[in-house]
This record gives sequence, structure tokens and C-alpha cells, in this order.
Amino acid sequence: MKYNIHIGSLIKEQFDKRGCTVAWLARQLNCDRTNIYGIFQRETIDIKRLHEIGQALDYDFLTEVAQRLNVTEE
Repeated sequence: MKYNIHIGSLIKEQFDKRGCTVAWLARQLNCDRTNIYGIFQRETIDIKRLHEIGQALDYDFLTEVAQRLNVTEE
């Protein structure tokens, strides 16, 4: 099943809105700056990593993705 959500683009959008640097986000995620650029290019990502990125950027990516998929909580 293919979804029209490019998670790297969503992350990059919030990253840009926050106005932080790649070096800052890399420190928050305990990774190298090159990994951050790779994240921006990814179409998919592990949910745990997405949650960590969301915490660093103070944004709820999980809810955003659920809404885009039209998933409702029961």
C-alpha cells in the first residue's frame, strides 16, 4: 500500500518553522549532521525515531500522519 506522505518533507517543514540548525537537531538526536540531511530525504521512518524527532522539534508528527491517513482514535 502506498501513501502520499513524504515524512522527510514534513520533518523539514517543521524544522524550518522552528528555525533551528542541522547541528542542533543532530545533537538532540545524538547523531551526525549527515544523518539529519538523510532524514529530510526519507519517504518513511521508524515510528520511534519519528517520535524522538517530534520531541526535539516540539511537534506531534504521529497525530499529523494519522490525520493525513484519515485514521481516527477509538
